[in-house]
Amino acid sequence: MAVVLVLIAGLWALGWVFGTPARLRVRAIAVLWLAAGLVFALAGDRLTALRGADLRSWGATSIVLALLGAYVWGLRWLRGKRLVPVAPATPDPPKPGKFSDAELDRYARHILLREIGGPGQKALKAASVLVVGAGGLGSPVLLYLAASGVGRIVVVDDDVVEASNLQRQVIHQTARIGMAKVESAKAAIAALNPFVTVEAVRARLGEENAAVLVGSVDLVLDGSDNFDTRYLVNRVCAAAGVPLIAAAITQWEGQLSVYDPAHGTPCYECVFPERPAPGMVPTCAEAGVAAPLPGILGAMMAMEAVKHLTGAGEGYRGRLMVFDALYGETRVFQIEKRAECAVCGAAH
Repeated sequence: MAVVLVLIAGLWALGWVFGTPARLRVRAIAVLWLAAGLVFALAGDRLTALRGADLRSWGATSIVLALLGAYVWGLRWLRGKRLVPVAPATPDPPKPGKFSDAELDRYARHILLREIGGPGQKALKAASVLVVGAGGLGSPVLLYLAASGVGRIVVVDDDVVEASNLQRQVIHQTARIGMAKVESAKAAIAALNPFVTVEAVRARLGEENAAVLVGSVDLVLDGSDNFDTRYLVNRVCAAAGVPLIAAAITQWEGQLSVYDPAHGTPCYECVFPERPAPGMVPTCAEAGVAAPLPGILGAMMAMEAVKHLTGAGEGYRGRLMVFDALYGETRVFQIEKRAECAVCGAAH
């Protein structure tokens, strides 16, 4: 019997050294133990006389080991029943206005904010937003609106991704150079939040499509880089009564305001009744721009959108924020409606 136990110990140790799985070592030892029992049964008195072995001792030990093995196996089975989760059935899709468990987990940090909470998050889910431009300002706007849980995002842009964009347009990637910006943005949003619906409109915002696009949403965010588009967006939003969050950047500076003349604020043209003379306000392509600047202003645009849609806090309605990144200064100016404004003045 002692010889068999030594062999078992040696077999276990050898398996441990070579990294043999425990279940295989147990099986090998079981075979050895059964073989030893067979030898005891066949050898009888001759083996007893030579080695002091006893068939009854082997049998008793076998019973003890079998009971011990059954106990260990039973414990593992019970633990498995308790700890291994049963694959849940495929849940029904959430009803309109309802959140799935995955959405509740995703938006938990928003829901904890008393200014947003469940009602605010539900308002974000139900909202439709138009983002004009998928460039420097549009990139952070789109990412943060999607991350925040805005239910429907329409993005309009007619440009393609270029290598020079990647210094600041963080929604795009090197692998997507040459792809339409709206499709690149849609892919990035889908990877970030599958619960958001994105409508990609590869076109330049113009007289022929502006009214339809603006009329289909609750809020517009303008991140365009030219005055023609800015004045057009402002005019169409004012006519439709849709609030407009607009920002602009150049070099180290940016500005931001919320224009909502339907609710008593100035419109963009109240503040900027005439476009600057050619060359007075160079574009980013002409004068350059610090990479993080559109990220700062774009994130603030998204913050204003979340506040507007949820009713949280106080936005930049009737105020113009000007940010100087080079010197770290922020100034806020009160702005007023102009009675003679061609867009929202008394004549309108």
